[in-house]
Amino acid sequence: MRWAGHVARMGEERGVYRVFVGKPEGKKPLGRPRRRWVDNIGMDLQEVGCGYMDWIGLAQGRDMWRTLVECGNEPSGSVKCGEFLD
Repeated sequence: MRWAGHVARMGEERGVYRVFVGKPEGKKPLGRPRRRWVDNIGMDLQEVGCGYMDWIGLAQGRDMWRTLVECGNEPSGSVKCGEFLD
């Protein structure tokens, strides 16, 4: 999660950011869309109870992102996601 915040603060022109958000070029393959790293981070945040947030925007503020990451490291159910935003 810390690495995801670091990459989210990078500019869109950086190659790592483009791979992270998964904007491939060329033809789309048939079948189910591939899962991107961004989707995995969203699923991790849903487990903590923060799936409704715009986490890329939240990662722009390092202090708030650090608090969210620390909240995710707590034992399940001990801290609610909205509590750290107050």
